[in-house]
Amino acid sequence: MLWTVVGILVALAIVGVGVVVLVGRALPVDHEATCAVRLNQPAQAVWGVITGINELPTWRPGLKKVELLPSDDGTVRWREFDRHGNIAYEITEADPPKRLITRITDTGLPFGGTWTWTLEPQADGTTSVSVTENGQVYNILFRVISRFVIGHTATMRKNLTALAAHFGESATIDGA
Repeated sequence: MLWTVVGILVALAIVGVGVVVLVGRALPVDHEATCAVRLNQPAQAVWGVITGINELPTWRPGLKKVELLPSDDGTVRWREFDRHGNIAYEITEADPPKRLITRITDTGLPFGGTWTWTLEPQADGTTSVSVTENGQVYNILFRVISRFVIGHTATMRKNLTALAAHFGESATIDGA
């Protein structure tokens, strides 16, 4: 009886792994997701916070420290450290105070991508802030987790909520 139960459990585990692999292979590597928030701040103030690389750990949850990396061509590069390890980024486009694009520069990670921050001043003095992630998830297991467990917008939602809190505001995040 015990061996029958163990055999059934092993069979179920194998089937479960097989399903995860099949689903992961069926999911696209690339995805795009957007979240937005409206802040009671001028665009220039928001721009200063999101581009203040050394100050990111003061408002971004889970970020332990940031180290600026050398650059021969003037590109702003840095490495972020959190409980999962560290990842290098760079700014690929900056149009103050309207548009900022950052990307992961490390290779060999199970994921990568760019994040486009768009700041749109509103007539009432507020700023609409959106973040669009154009991401890639290379690892099949991470693809399933990213899509069905964590969600593609989780980090953006967390960071936009933290950005609002940095200004002493609560956030209502738009976007899936």
